[in-house]
Amino acid sequence: MDAPEIQRLADIQVDLVKPDRNGFTLSGQGTDRAEYVLEVHFDMPLDARTRAVLGELLAQSELSISRRSPPVRAAPPRRDRAHRPPRRRITAD
Repeated sequence: MDAPEIQRLADIQVDLVKPDRNGFTLSGQGTDRAEYVLEVHFDMPLDARTRAVLGELLAQSELSISRRSPPVRAAPPRRDRAHRPPRRRITAD
């Protein structure tokens, strides 16, 4: 079974970059005129100079967001109730 193709969801022009404690929040408008927000987090601390340079680079960027859907799993086979033996009734005397 072939893997699903990657589908482009949005192309976004970054309008605003806000530094956060461990990264940045990027905001912008997509070609579909919707507003998008993307949070970028780093696992390491950023010094002031690195944060400033990254902020400038990100402010000049355009983003393309794409995704690949998870593979579709076949539904489990349904049990055919028509061929199931009838339930026995148990009664207390």
